[in-house]
Amino acid sequence: MEEEPNPQLNLALDLMRRLPPQNAEENLASLVTLLPDLTEDLLNSVDQPLKVQTCQKTGKEYLLCEYNRDGNSYRSPWSNEFTPPLADAAYPSARLRKLEVAANEAFDTYRELYFEGGVSSVYFWDLDPGFAGVVLIKKVGDGNRRMKGAWDSIHVFEVQEKGRNAHYQLTSTVMLYMVTNKPDLGHMNLSGSMTRQAEQDYVVDDPSMHIANIGRMVEEMEIKMRHLLKDVYFGKTKDTVNDLRSVESLEKVRKQQEMQKEIASKLHERQQKTVG
Repeated sequence: MEEEPNPQLNLALDLMRRLPPQNAEENLASLVTLLPDLTEDLLNSVDQPLKVQTCQKTGKEYLLCEYNRDGNSYRSPWSNEFTPPLADAAYPSARLRKLEVAANEAFDTYRELYFEGGVSSVYFWDLDPGFAGVVLIKKVGDGNRRMKGAWDSIHVFEVQEKGRNAHYQLTSTVMLYMVTNKPDLGHMNLSGSMTRQAEQDYVVDDPSMHIANIGRMVEEMEIKMRHLLKDVYFGKTKDTVNDLRSVESLEKVRKQQEMQKEIASKLHERQQKTVG
């Protein structure tokens, strides 16, 4: 028998979805204080902006999340070591670690081509059967021109292998925020998050093809979500601003109104002559 969803948890998650993602950590801490019995459920269900850490062995940056955490330590995808060190930590199998290394190199190139900066990390873990993983990408604006923002994408996938075929399930979440503070425009905060899912079957003649298949799904999903975010946030914001204030000059608007009146007057005169 399935356990009925906790109404308090549903309300808390709905609230988190409506709050700015850049404040997720503080808001989540407040919810945990108010609802201590739901601490574990909230921590496992709420996506938070990704944090960056530097690998002590390689000097490369990597991203922190629930999927590379063991206790209070986080595993670097570059060195495969935990910081702080752990004696009995869980690691991917040798076969999966080889794929994980290749996936990190591939998505590092993908990140540079699409984002021209930022940080990416890929983590794999074993399942019985199959395996799962997560692709993380973070790009933070440099804050020039009194504008700052960030893009955080979290792509969690599960792979079920069936002979030469594999079934992929992907759940992608993008958190986006932009903040401006200009004398001529004032303060504006545009932020939100979006989650989408996809499933796909691919042929796998070689284990390395998993990386290409996952990469194709992540690329298609990010392009799709980017267009959706553009339509939802920028399109709707532009429509709202245009409804509130015209961008045309008063002189141009006045001339257009006079022209409309003149055309209407001539049409009325022609109708009168036709009737007469």
